[in-house]
Amino acid sequence: MDFKSALIAAATLTASVSAMATPVTYFDTISAGQTQFNNTVTAAGATVNYLTLTGLSSGNSWDLGPFAITTTDGANSPVYGPAQNNSTGQMIGIDPQNPAPLSGITFTFDSAVNGLGFEVGDWGTCCTPSSLYIAFDGGSTNLVGTAFSYNDNPTVAAGGSYGNDTIFIGAIDDASTFTSVTFYGDGFGEFLTAGGTILWANVDIGSVSNGVPEPSLLALLGLGLAGVGFSRRKRA
Repeated sequence: MDFKSALIAAATLTASVSAMATPVTYFDTISAGQTQFNNTVTAAGATVNYLTLTGLSSGNSWDLGPFAITTTDGANSPVYGPAQNNSTGQMIGIDPQNPAPLSGITFTFDSAVNGLGFEVGDWGTCCTPSSLYIAFDGGSTNLVGTAFSYNDNPTVAAGGSYGNDTIFIGAIDDASTFTSVTFYGDGFGEFLTAGGTILWANVDIGSVSNGVPEPSLLALLGLGLAGVGFSRRKRA
């Protein structure tokens, strides 16, 4: 392999490594999680959009203007007021079933996004371990948090309890942009609520990823360049 070919190969490998960067996830109390999400988006030079759920009735689809929310299995879900778990807006009920991705909700946006955050209530109360996921359409499924006990709920850990346990979760996957994002939990037998105030954004590609390339890929890249150097010295 000549040096030019090696550089092309290295660039190709580097591009594939960067594409594997880990999405940034958010898992905290409402105020702390919203602050973290907002700070990340604004630091990337983008704008955070907000919409607080209100005026909804039970159903399986809600058109909210910039986006719609639908149940992933098409079944009707109840809607609860903020007082149910101390959220900032209305919450849609979710009853996790197997397979879990088919018993969640999907946000479908009119314009492409790669960041989404919202509130989840009544989580970690039973049926642990219970995990929460966000799946960007066409991208990776992101594990946001896992509860092995009720105390793993960030709001409960901060002093909350039944009726006051709503948390903020979210993710930014800046590997691409998407028009739909699905949320679900796998605590079978547990009932969740999701909604509150929805935050979304579209940041520049590669502007906020906190992923580190896999060591094996970095080693491969290093070995490839080292091999080129050895070959050049041998010919010399």
